[in-house]
Amino acid sequence: MSPRVLVVDDEPALRFTLRALLEEEGWAVEEAADGEAALVRTRAGGVDLVLSDLRMPKMDGLALLDALVAEGGPRLILITAHGDERTAVRAMQRGALDYFAKPFENDEVTRVVRRALESTRLRVENQRLRAQLALSRLMVFESEAMSQLAERVERAARRDLNVLISGESGTGKELVALALVKASPRAQRPYVRFNCAALSPHLAEAELFGHTAGAFTGAQGARRGLFREADGGTILLDEIAELDPRSQGALLRVLQEGEVRPVGADRAVKVNARVLAATHRDLKAEVAAGRFREDLFYRLHVITLHVPPLRTRPEDIQPLAEHFARRAGASFGLPDVRLSPRFLARLMADPWPGNVRALQHLIEARVAMAEGPLIDDEGGVRPSATELDLRARVAAFEKRLIVEALAQHGGNQSATARALGLSRVTLIDKISRYGLRGGASA
Repeated sequence: MSPRVLVVDDEPALRFTLRALLEEEGWAVEEAADGEAALVRTRAGGVDLVLSDLRMPKMDGLALLDALVAEGGPRLILITAHGDERTAVRAMQRGALDYFAKPFENDEVTRVVRRALESTRLRVENQRLRAQLALSRLMVFESEAMSQLAERVERAARRDLNVLISGESGTGKELVALALVKASPRAQRPYVRFNCAALSPHLAEAELFGHTAGAFTGAQGARRGLFREADGGTILLDEIAELDPRSQGALLRVLQEGEVRPVGADRAVKVNARVLAATHRDLKAEVAAGRFREDLFYRLHVITLHVPPLRTRPEDIQPLAEHFARRAGASFGLPDVRLSPRFLARLMADPWPGNVRALQHLIEARVAMAEGPLIDDEGGVRPSATELDLRARVAAFEKRLIVEALAQHGGNQSATARALGLSRVTLIDKISRYGLRGGASA
């Protein structure tokens, strides 16, 4: 597919000249008469490079440049008049890729555009690889469904737009959000997370948008709020469907106007934070039921990423289980742990309503209680994905603490027992029960 160039200028004759010149080189060309029209077109996607005049009505070239940089849109080459070289240099400092002056030589234009398109191609390829690498580092998968999600993460990461991440509980929505952040132009900026179901409506609003001293009972000092902490970076609003109606309205104002008003304040404060929202609910159904604002829904789901449930991608079960087993084995002192074919077959046959999180908990519990490196399915029916045995979970946690404490105290049982608040006899009993190496006795 030929690279697509958008030519932006309020003079039809100049647009015609540049279009003819660029199309002769084999590039696809579109036109826009001003910056506002150009921004609408770039937001629709598919534009690789923008050539924009500096001086235009409605939105000039510098305003268009700033908007494209803020949104992670395509790179821009500025077209200036003679005498505007200082402005062009400032534009490059603000993110412009290059510039050329009018009147121009045809060879100069094609040379600048060719160089810019090659630079853009390398940039996009690096972002694509970075996004796929970010997701593969955070999530283990072999399925086609997750590979397609990785490609969508790549595309979404480089566009500075709001993203709605949907999926059942336990599928890994927070990891998808983290992969988006790591592969985005804001990767080195603050990343803030908030669970919308964690606080009461009043406290949630104060936590998100900040508050002044004395704004409510207990507010002894002022607080900036999570949106201001995320300024220049990204904020993840987890379980967004649980946000109360009042806070939904306040959030809508942030998305529309790019500013927050702390609780108790009489002035708003500008913020620039990319919003990622995650939910296990069907937000369209929540809107239809009157529990979620329709206008907020459309603001949030500019880009939607759906994380498929584990039962629809059974080819991921074995690599996930083996990954969790290796990680748990390292924690519990079983570096050679492996899963038997029979155990893997049982795992593959389960529908896994609890998704990846349930699989992780099951594997960790089995490895923690294992007497040797082979994890088999003997000794009773394994717990379901949603009703894992509490005693096994507690035992797994206890075993991990003992392993870590023994390591910290060089295997000294007496020092380990004191650190854990146990008698030495009790510690020795637990070491024997869990099949751990006891270390030194004194």
